[in-house]
Amino acid sequence: MIDIAYAEVPFLADRDLGCSDWMDVEQQQVDMFADAVADHQWIHVDPVKAASGPYGGPIVHGYLALALFEPLWRSVLAVRGGRSGAMLTDKVRFLSPVRVGSRVRLAASVSSILATADGFRLTVAAQVEIQGMEKPALAVQCRRDVLRDDPIAS
Repeated sequence: MIDIAYAEVPFLADRDLGCSDWMDVEQQQVDMFADAVADHQWIHVDPVKAASGPYGGPIVHGYLALALFEPLWRSVLAVRGGRSGAMLTDKVRFLSPVRVGSRVRLAASVSSILATADGFRLTVAAQVEIQGMEKPALAVQCRRDVLRDDPIAS
């Protein structure tokens, strides 16, 4: 994890941020996501039927794999005196299914930084990697806001 002071954020431009911690993706998460989005396809929620399917077991919804970006991001970059703001997604490519029971992590880099009225906007390229797999689950190009903590509002 990169842990920096808010004033150091501009120095992240053109920098590889490294990788997050590994995160386990379990069937309970998939089931809860299926309930939340009303997508109960057997390939996601029926481990017995999915075992005889094309992936040999259930797979994670693509949008759940994308949603994991946020908790994974928190173990990539910490900004003292700042906080994460909006994530504006520019491009997502789903590249490989994530089997339930897999471990994933985020690999990220910053290509540019724009100063804004409230802080900084980082242009980020990232991949959600699957442990033991050559091909990542997905690739994301996005903009992440880092906002200045306001001691008056706290």
